[in-house]
Amino acid sequence: MILSTKMKPGSRAAQIATLEMPECESEDTMGTTSKALSLLDLFSRAEPSIGLSDVARRAGMNKATAHRLLSELALHGFVEQTGSGREYRLGPAFLRLAALRESNVPMREMAMSTLSGLCATTGETAHVSLLQGELLSTIAFAYSSAHGTSVMMEDAEVLTLHATSSGLAVLAFSPPGFVDAVLARPLVACTPHTVTEPDAVRALLPDIRATGIAASVGGFEEDVYSHAVPLFDTQSACVGALAVAAPVARMNDPLRLLIREELITQANTLTRLLGGFPPAGFPRKACA
Repeated sequence: MILSTKMKPGSRAAQIATLEMPECESEDTMGTTSKALSLLDLFSRAEPSIGLSDVARRAGMNKATAHRLLSELALHGFVEQTGSGREYRLGPAFLRLAALRESNVPMREMAMSTLSGLCATTGETAHVSLLQGELLSTIAFAYSSAHGTSVMMEDAEVLTLHATSSGLAVLAFSPPGFVDAVLARPLVACTPHTVTEPDAVRALLPDIRATGIAASVGGFEEDVYSHAVPLFDTQSACVGALAVAAPVARMNDPLRLLIREELITQANTLTRLLGGFPPAGFPRKACA
């Protein structure tokens, strides 16, 4: 199973979830709900617990209002108080909702929503792959209708770590021991352009860590220029990659910059949708 450039069958439609609110809800009620929900954005991995005074200050509201909104959230299990200082933290209701979300909205469906937007914006093929052992397995891909030719994918396509932009993105954000194990294996040349020297592969990784973006020109399939950004789990461990692949002949500086900008943005979004967290210092926007 390899990447190939040929006529594409057409673009894929995005699956869009809609949220219908009851007509009886007033604008005032919705305003209050929005204010309460906005308080949840104050919590983070770096600061899982926040006192009432800090909540009020950061939200730009008085303590009485903040306390009332937090009390409503606590009543429904979205926050709870803990410790001697009675600070607030996220409550157990999220565990139930996360379990329901996971069982009813599979990872592939979430990925497809991101991929459809990504390929529509860039005009090129977009795909998501997840790490399985020392290989990547493609779980979803989408095509754009912008061009008559496109880089094509195969279902459950397997990608090597040393020869693809997705693989290089994963290696750059993986533990040293894992990188050593992968590079200790024979590195197969998929094309004449595949980097097969372990030291040469290692030399690519620092720049990828600095920018968050890996690139490969003809490393896995000749005439294919791909970019990729890693995806992370709840422990900020790299679990896969989001990538865009285009024919080499179509790649130019404006398209390259657009792909890099969109990949960083969409990869951060997809990581968040999957419940993950980028590691500290991971870029939130692409470098020129």
